[in-house]
Amino acid sequence: MFKYLAAALIALLSSSAPAQSTLKYALGDVVSIDELPLLVAVERAKKRGVNVEVTAFKSEEIATQAVINGQADIGQGTPYAAVEKVNVPIRFFYQLSSLQFYPIVNKEFYKSWKDLDGQEIVVHARGSGTEAIMNLMAKQQRIKYKNVSYVPGSQVRAVGLLKGNIKASILDASNKNYVMKEAPGKFIILPLGRVKASDEALFARKEFLEKNQAAVAVLVEELIRVNRQINKDPGSIVAERKKLGLLKDLPAKLEAEILPYFKEGVETGIFPNDGGGERAAKNDLEFFHLSGALKSANTKVENFWTFAPLKAALAKLK
Repeated sequence: MFKYLAAALIALLSSSAPAQSTLKYALGDVVSIDELPLLVAVERAKKRGVNVEVTAFKSEEIATQAVINGQADIGQGTPYAAVEKVNVPIRFFYQLSSLQFYPIVNKEFYKSWKDLDGQEIVVHARGSGTEAIMNLMAKQQRIKYKNVSYVPGSQVRAVGLLKGNIKASILDASNKNYVMKEAPGKFIILPLGRVKASDEALFARKEFLEKNQAAVAVLVEELIRVNRQINKDPGSIVAERKKLGLLKDLPAKLEAEILPYFKEGVETGIFPNDGGGERAAKNDLEFFHLSGALKSANTKVENFWTFAPLKAALAKLK
């Protein structure tokens, strides 16, 4: 009897304790304001015994490849095209935020979508949400770009616009506000219909998620807690940044954009309280198919997403 009790106790402990204390997290972007919820969640996860090592790669493509090759455990982004092509079973499991981007052009050269016909545009990365948005708009406007260039980091593209090196691009809310303040009257925000899709989502190899359920659940729980806190009080992220000493080298001008960015994000509902779930998955598949990123018309949710990590986290938070 004691043997059975001991075996049961060992099984219980192994199921509740993280199978892996360190998670290698691949970020295909410059660490900036929009990564604050992630950085706060990472610090909180560390206190619970799960060390999340965030590495910023040069591009989303490289970060995705790191996950595919097993060099990283978790990736951040929306590489639906890559997931569709590779033989390695990769699954999305959490929506960090939904799309909130602004196509922006130097009005000295362009004033409408039609003016971009035959012109060069600059987006974040191949297969990214920014590229998908611009491709979708090209289809809707019946135009064709001369060339699509890839410059990772909304902040980097914002600087390029201000310096005149970039004439047409797409920025997140904080950098859109920054550019419009720095050069009032110089740029135009092109109209964009309501886009329902993920800006940033988490993905990993299916095998990894199955073997490290407890550790992944801790990270997902903390990410949900941060989003709920922000939605309740956008100013909380400013206080948490100061308390934890995050992004100490952020330029003063961008520091001033933190609160406006998160206020705007809360108003437009880009930070899900529930991790997105099936709603996010279905919206993503529809959006990335319409934009041309996904080639197959018979895309199934289960071939791209797994909801087990999210369901486990939500069950603990209720």
